[in-house]
Amino acid sequence: MLNFLKGVVSGSGTGLKDLPYNIGEPYSSAWGSWIHYRGTSKDDGTPVSVFALSGSTTNDGHLAAGRNGVKRLRTVRHPNILSFLHSTEAENFDGSTAKVTIYIVTEPVMPLSEKLKELGLKGTQRDEYYAWGLHRIAKAVSFLNNDCKLVHGNVCLASVVVTQTLDWKLHAFDVLSEFDGHNESAVGPMLQYDWLIGAQYKSKELLKSDWTTIRKSPPWTIDSWGLGCLIYELFSGTKLSKTEDLCNTASIPKSLLPDYQRLLSSMPPRRLNSSKLLENSEYFQNKLVETIQFMEILNLKDSVEKDTFFRKLPNLAEQLPREIVLKKLLPLLASALEFGSAAAPALTALLKMGSWLSTDEFSVKVLPTIIKLFASNDRSIRVGLLQHIDQYGESLSAKIVDEQVYAHVATGFSDTSAFLRELTLKSMLVLAPKLSHRTISGSLLKYLSKLQVDEEPAIRTNTTILLGNIAGYLNEGTRKRVLINALTVRALRDTFAPARAAGIMALSATSSYYDVTEIATRILPNIVVFTIDPDSDVQSKAFEAVDQFLQLVKQHHEKTNTGDTSTTSMGTSSIPGNASLLGWAMSSLTLKGGKSSEQGSYSSASSSMPPTSAVPDSSSIADNSSITPIHVSSSIDMMDQHVPVSPSLNDGWGELENGLEGLDGDKDGWDDIEPQEEPKPSPFLVNIQAAQRRPVSQPKPQVASLRGSIKNDDEDLWGSVPATAPAPRTSSQPSSTRSSRTVDDDEDPWGAISAPAPSTKSLNVKKGGSLDDNDPWAAIAAPVPTSKARSSIGRGRGNKPTVPKLGAQRINRTSSGM
Repeated sequence: MLNFLKGVVSGSGTGLKDLPYNIGEPYSSAWGSWIHYRGTSKDDGTPVSVFALSGSTTNDGHLAAGRNGVKRLRTVRHPNILSFLHSTEAENFDGSTAKVTIYIVTEPVMPLSEKLKELGLKGTQRDEYYAWGLHRIAKAVSFLNNDCKLVHGNVCLASVVVTQTLDWKLHAFDVLSEFDGHNESAVGPMLQYDWLIGAQYKSKELLKSDWTTIRKSPPWTIDSWGLGCLIYELFSGTKLSKTEDLCNTASIPKSLLPDYQRLLSSMPPRRLNSSKLLENSEYFQNKLVETIQFMEILNLKDSVEKDTFFRKLPNLAEQLPREIVLKKLLPLLASALEFGSAAAPALTALLKMGSWLSTDEFSVKVLPTIIKLFASNDRSIRVGLLQHIDQYGESLSAKIVDEQVYAHVATGFSDTSAFLRELTLKSMLVLAPKLSHRTISGSLLKYLSKLQVDEEPAIRTNTTILLGNIAGYLNEGTRKRVLINALTVRALRDTFAPARAAGIMALSATSSYYDVTEIATRILPNIVVFTIDPDSDVQSKAFEAVDQFLQLVKQHHEKTNTGDTSTTSMGTSSIPGNASLLGWAMSSLTLKGGKSSEQGSYSSASSSMPPTSAVPDSSSIADNSSITPIHVSSSIDMMDQHVPVSPSLNDGWGELENGLEGLDGDKDGWDDIEPQEEPKPSPFLVNIQAAQRRPVSQPKPQVASLRGSIKNDDEDLWGSVPATAPAPRTSSQPSSTRSSRTVDDDEDPWGAISAPAPSTKSLNVKKGGSLDDNDPWAAIAAPVPTSKARSSIGRGRGNKPTVPKLGAQRINRTSSGM
């Protein structure tokens, strides 16, 4: 028998030198003669626990009991029993005396007595934690007694250890033996190593070695007594010194006292079975025990129960012991979300618990789960992630965002749900600073160009706001291609008044990125017309923007006159009272409007929706400037307003398809952008000089545009807008033959709406076909008014039918006469 036990113990190792673990500092307490060490794996540094037991000779009784404990620990598996990893025996010599040491390696644990001192729980939280721990140990004892017909023999405070997740686990199996009460021929001690048990922990019949009574009693009698000893030591806070101390019940909770007395009954057959203790004890009915039990059997719960539970969990977590929530509940919750057994509301609880962690702990315990959740197809999970992105977004590294997170988030830009599109858009305020320039210009801007013509007016407005906020993360070339065209041609032509206001504010907030030429020729002309916008809010913002940009031009003029050649950036800080970067305008869910071209829908939406403030947290910027929210006017009927036509009608984006592929247009339209090192004279002066130098020529036949719905060959995007300045006219070309483009279409989503280059066609001249030397402005004179009258067009109806001529009537009369 001894040789067999040696083989079992030494089967997993050949000696201390082959032990693949490092042994560290010991704990101050352990069960019996064992010494409990901290340890780590030599392979990866994973923490473990190492238990060591030494004996002077190979026949030492302690060593024999230790080998029994090793064998039992290796073969008995249960969630509430210490997990075995490795074991070995080592022999060394102290002079002529041989010394044998048994080593057991287990999962990392800590003695319960030391852990309780470290936690320092008080009051209700202490009772809840004790109830949960006792519940676990009672389960382990019930498993041994009722399922395996084994007797532990020495359940006490020293035989319980605590894991890193604060779970209580039973160990110290040196005395563990089979219950042989049903074997009538059995004689002698049932517990071979009962001499290891302290006298204070022995029941009356065990102290007398009355094995006959023990065998006639149920299998749980000895361990039920041990559970009583554990409860006493737990609540009294002292180690049991003598059996009589168990009668002192002053520290035992009233709800547990009846069960405590039954566990310690003087009549063994009447002692309470640990399984009945779990089922009937009132003491175990508390929030902590019920919460952890629900989490552990989550897969067995239906969707309604899960939803109800996880909606209550954030508030419930505040009432539970903080250490237990972070070390036990949080890992359970993260695992449930990661493997799909938890409902979407669990994400709120996860983030709330994660907010109690330090930054480093959050990155280790919560972030990996969040990153995996971004790949989930569950729309409710995706909504929850985007709604709370401000809580964890700063913890995401730029590499993770660019390589793992963004690709999944970007699918929301094309989602059929307006709410999800809006949340995806707003999340970019947090994620965009972490994206590479390649991702921003090659993907993000394409999605934003599509959202600027979204059917939801609030999404169009917030897209403009986002462009203003992320302008600083665009490289210089991208800013020159995108900002002015996106904020003027798109935003300022929107039928939705807050969208126009957002465009003006975004231009003001990004004023530091424009040179004086762009301000004077492309920005001011587009903003001035909105000083007479029907919407008062748009008017006021237009006046502020005009004043701001005029001040910038004046500053440039003063520097030029004084000979100051220093390259001072024209930033927003140079103008007092400058408009700050923008806050979100509104939520698309509050709008009940339809397509962007249906002004009547926007009228009803704007008249019924109260002003909304900026979204908190997500709209703050690096310089902590104040947020200026955009409000929806409720006093102006948009049906009577003359506003620019919808950007989805004739701005060159009508042919876009859903998805990223549809954003690759055939035009880039950025030919008018000249290199900075080649300054050109004013377009007006160029037109006059060119007209004076060239002979008069007849207009050439115009080439039809590829888009059949637009008849104006020069693609004058502003021709139908009475309140805006006309754009320069150019000779149109088929988009497929434009060879002068300098920017790749894929990187230029706003190319189709860029301002056209100045025209090189011959200007209008006098009818005589020759230039008058005495009239240098003859070449650009207005054409002679025509005398042809346009056909009358009725409101909402076609042209009136033409009255038949008299000649036709005479022919009809002649025909009838024949």
